Parts: sequence; structure tokens; C-alpha cells
Amino acid sequence: MNFFADYWWLLVGILFVFSGLVTVTQGNIAVITLFGKYRRILRPGLNFKLPFIEQVFKVVSIQNRSVELEFQAVTLDQANVYFKSMLLYSVINQEEETIKNVAFKFISDKDLMQALIRTVEGSIRGFVATKKQAEILVLRREIVEFVKEQIDHPLETWGYHLQDLQINDITFDKAIMESMSKVVASNNLKAAAENEGQALLITKTKAAEAEGNAIKISANAEKEAARLRGQGVALFREEVAKGMSQAAEQMKQANLDTNVILFSMWTEAIKNFAEVSNGNIIFLDGSPEGMEKNMRQIMAMVRMKEWHPEDK
Repeated sequence: MNFFADYWWLLVGILFVFSGLVTVTQGNIAVITLFGKYRRILRPGLNFKLPFIEQVFKVVSIQNRSVELEFQAVTLDQANVYFKSMLLYSVINQEEETIKNVAFKFISDKDLMQALIRTVEGSIRGFVATKKQAEILVLRREIVEFVKEQIDHPLETWGYHLQDLQINDITFDKAIMESMSKVVASNNLKAAAENEGQALLITKTKAAEAEGNAIKISANAEKEAARLRGQGVALFREEVAKGMSQAAEQMKQANLDTNVILFSMWTEAIKNFAEVSNGNIIFLDGSPEGMEKNMRQIMAMVRMKEWHPEDK
């Protein structure tokens, strides 16, 4: 009993000190009030407050927070648009004045969330009301930028900052969605038909060009072949004439009848007719009288050529 009587004040002092210790976890800041009036803030770690006098009014989180939104808006042409979005926000900084705004601006976090959601929804509805339903699907970025511009200042007065706004889904009434799908499908069919037509036109154009080039090449080849054939026939005739002239000259020098050459050409012609006729019927007078008649005609042609040398 004497021990407790002598050291009771020490025990009271220890209890007093321990009752004033406050631990603030990382990512949070504690707001301290003194008799209901703002006093100071406590940062993460072990802190001390006056027991029974100072109170922890609120613990403010400085971490990022998110909320999902689902709401409806009406376009300029009276179409209902349904949005699903995600809002990411946080306390602007850890300065004392900012923490005071966050702690005392709203009665509770519920009231803050309600004000934040209604502000974002109102901004998006105001933007959508100036656009037609056909424009909304391609204006996600513009919507986000408009909302940030509209609510950044109010949020700063509350001590918060909008980190990000993501519009995850934009839908319309079922009838509008079906009509939009039909429009997209018809546009795709139209584009496919145009592409197919262009491809067919290109194919036909290329085929026509190829055919024209082939005809041109074939014509040039035929022209060259005809020229070469003509040169060959002319050369053949020239060589035949030279050979016959030399043979006739030699026979004259030998006092032989040059008609032998004509007889040889006649028999050679009959031989060629038989070899290359390919089954065709060729009527020739092969009797001695017919041969004599043909020989006289050939000799007459030769004498006529000799009488008119200017025709050579």
C-alpha cells in the first residue's frame, strides 16, 4: 500500500502520456481540433496530442480515390445517351490549408461524393445537349477535356484535383443502336462494292494493256518474220539465178543444149509437188506432149526476157 501511495502520481503521469499518443498511418493526415476549433495537423507516424483536450476531428486520405458513374444525357436531336465512366481524384497536396479545406468543406465523405458526381454529370449533360447523337461516339476526348475544364476550379476550392476521367461505355436506346448498326453495315457494303469495282476496273485495264502489248509484240514479230522471209526468198532467187547463169554459160562453152537445164527444173518441180502435196490433188500433164508444151512456154518466156532487157 505504501508503494502505490508513494508512486500513484507516477502511474497517472504514464497513463496521461500514453493516452496522448496518436499513430497516423502512411497516406493519411490527421486533423486536430481544440474544443471544436481547428488546431493543427498530424502527419504519418507517431504523434502526441493533449489528452482529453485535443481531439482527432478527421483523418484525411491523400491517396488517389476512384468512383464509377452511370448516368443518362439527352442530345440536341433528343436521343438518350447512357454513359459509364470512372472518375479518379485526389487531394491536391499535403499543405495545411489544403487539408483544412478537405476536412471542413463537407460534413462527410458522402456529401463530397454526391457533389462531385453531380458536378461531373451536369458538365457532361451540358456538353451532350449541344451535340447530335451521331457525333457523340467520336467525341470522347472532347467530353473529357470539357469536363476537366468545367470542374477543375470547383474541385480546387474543395481541396481536390481531378486526376483522370475515363468514359468506358457510350450507348443509346435499342432502336437507335439498331439503326446505327444498319447504317454502318450499309456503308461497309457500299465501301466493299466500290473497292470491288475499283479492283475489277484495275484488273480489266491491266488485262487490256497486256493484251494490247501482246498484239503489238506479235505484230512486230510477224512484221520482222515477213521481212526476213522476203529477204530469204529474194536471196534464194538470186542464188538460183546465179546458179542457172553459171550452168548455162558452162553448157554453152561445152556446145551443149541449155534446154537440159529447163528439163531438169521441170522434173525437179514434179518431184517436189509429189513430196509436199500433203495429199492434195494437183493436176499436171505428165505426158511427153505436155512436157514439150511446158518447155516451149518456158523458152518463150526466156526469149521474151532477152528481147526486153530493160525489164531486168
